[in-house]
Amino acid sequence: VILEIERCDLNIKNNNSSHHTDLNGEERLIVRRGEPFNIILHLKPGSKEFKLDESSFTFIVETGPLPRKESDTQVSFNLCNSTVDTEWSASAINNPSENTLCVYINSSPNSPIGVYSLSLDQEGQKTHLGQFTLLFNAWCPRDAVYMHNERKRKEYVLSQHGQIYKGTYKRIKGTPWNFGQFESGILDICLKILDENPKFVSDADKDCSARRNPIYVTRVLSAMINSNDDRGVLVGEWYDFSGGVHPGAWIGSGDILHKWAESGPVRYGQCWVFAALACTVSRALGIPCRVVTNFRSAHDTDANLVIENLYNDNAEKISSDSIWNFHVWVDSWMTRPDLGPEYDGWQTSDPTPQEPSDGVFCCGPASLRAIKEGELTKKYDTPFIFAEVNADVVDMLHLSNGEVIRFSGSTKSVGCFISTKAVGSDERHDITHQYKYPEGGAEERQVYEKAQHHNKLQQRGEEPGLHLKIKLADNMILGSDFEVYTVLTNNHMEVRTCNFLFFANAVSYSGKRGESCGFASDKVEVLPGEERRLSLKLKYDSYGSVITSDRLIQLSAFAFDKQTIDYSKTEKTIVLDEPDIDIKLMGDATVNQPVTANLTLLNPLPEQLQDCSFTIEGVGLTDGKPITVKTGAVGPKEEAKASVEFSPSSSGSTVLLVNFDSNKLSNIKSFVNVVVKEGETN
Repeated sequence: VILEIERCDLNIKNNNSSHHTDLNGEERLIVRRGEPFNIILHLKPGSKEFKLDESSFTFIVETGPLPRKESDTQVSFNLCNSTVDTEWSASAINNPSENTLCVYINSSPNSPIGVYSLSLDQEGQKTHLGQFTLLFNAWCPRDAVYMHNERKRKEYVLSQHGQIYKGTYKRIKGTPWNFGQFESGILDICLKILDENPKFVSDADKDCSARRNPIYVTRVLSAMINSNDDRGVLVGEWYDFSGGVHPGAWIGSGDILHKWAESGPVRYGQCWVFAALACTVSRALGIPCRVVTNFRSAHDTDANLVIENLYNDNAEKISSDSIWNFHVWVDSWMTRPDLGPEYDGWQTSDPTPQEPSDGVFCCGPASLRAIKEGELTKKYDTPFIFAEVNADVVDMLHLSNGEVIRFSGSTKSVGCFISTKAVGSDERHDITHQYKYPEGGAEERQVYEKAQHHNKLQQRGEEPGLHLKIKLADNMILGSDFEVYTVLTNNHMEVRTCNFLFFANAVSYSGKRGESCGFASDKVEVLPGEERRLSLKLKYDSYGSVITSDRLIQLSAFAFDKQTIDYSKTEKTIVLDEPDIDIKLMGDATVNQPVTANLTLLNPLPEQLQDCSFTIEGVGLTDGKPITVKTGAVGPKEEAKASVEFSPSSSGSTVLLVNFDSNKLSNIKSFVNVVVKEGETN
């Protein structure tokens, strides 16, 4: 019996709600794999009544440009008495009084994700029923991304805003970010990213089939978020930002993704922007994801698990290894059948282009368990990430006679205060223990020694007898002058005659030193047990024009006695306090009703700010696009003010993000939580 079908109702509103995709809207059917959805077939008047044993119903689902049964990108399945949750299956309930047939379809929890077409074959007569998008499913126990905790699913899949941690490990500052994975058009762009990746271009069938595997998808994303080897989303830049947007000016992912979809790679990004984009795309596709900041993150260029700081006898660094003040990546949640069940859970991947992996600038996913245990043979890129959080540091001096002397080092300074946003709140959650054992403990050292394999560490010498420490002022506010000083202590039993140097340099968050903004030196005779101080006045006139928008200054103190070959060095990076943005909403926020945000910022600098502007953005508040208001020039110690009007489009709790920009003071961010009320209905 062939049923005549008048139309197919995809039941979008109910299906999207039960599949946790209702935030995507009601324009299309978006479902998660391994979970049933239902469609309603409206039969033509006079059509024969449906009977299961008399019908020949075969459903066909297809995805990708070359659907094939062998690749699981084309699947046919018959109507049965009930659906099963392990494979594609369908069942139906007849409603003769309304002349409809309600069909329940269950997808395989191991299906490739993507856009599917759904067709019905009745004895060779095919009817196209519609399209749907299939995503990974953190709510399905058989899905590789299954996460059993509902609060975590809400945070790591459904939350559209978050905090990204920056600064230094002693001055950690949360920066708000609008992930916006459910904003209009974003899911299509995320799928387009997969279709632009070189693996799809070279073999679309193989690539689409592999999209069943979140390990594969995550590795593709870590390559496609940067543009180094492909037409990826974002161009990395750390020095010259002409011809693009400064990385610190972005406040959300949506603007970047829309720009990429329209005109290709977007200029510019740095690590937190790459990570935030990766988080948006992962969550949009259904992979639970969190943004992670590692403070004092090592970049080990020669893969020996040691950061070697080599200085000449003028105290100038001449080596390429570096320690970033902070570095940001993402963790994604999934099983690792390629490694074994003990490596399931969080997997680190890093879309910032640092070092190539298999010839491509990508990194991960690497199991947190493998990183913590020093299992460096477990793919992908575990040695590089292990070094970022665990490398030892060795300081060496290259003397003018060619001799190299190791004068200090540390096994504890790399990888600290590893941070992510807490579940369900804007608090910082320290996850260092998930990446490494406590520093200096027996377990941590055992893991490090295991990871070293054949890498032979230099002999650890005795602690030098000269000791340095740096003391800071209480208030180090951007625009002010302040004093810092370093203290030299002689712990020897003999007198030491030392050259005593104190440098201040602008520094980027990646650890690259910029221009000098202060220097002091002295030659001192230090008796046994005595202390000597060297102070340095840091003036805005000196540092204001050379610091980056990271507002970081690196202080370095050196002391050396050339006669006895005694050396000591210490460093400290300071982050200058920035002004706050005061945000006041004038009245309640109501759906489709204009509301005004009054924004105020006090200029802390002793000079005029020009080209001042405020930018606001918020999920459900600004129609998926940032709104910018220019305010012109603001004099020293005067207030920049703006009033910005917007009309919320949806009710509920959300976040309004604000960014201030100008020629001398930029990338100042703040946010306010907003509860939008439903509009009155007539």
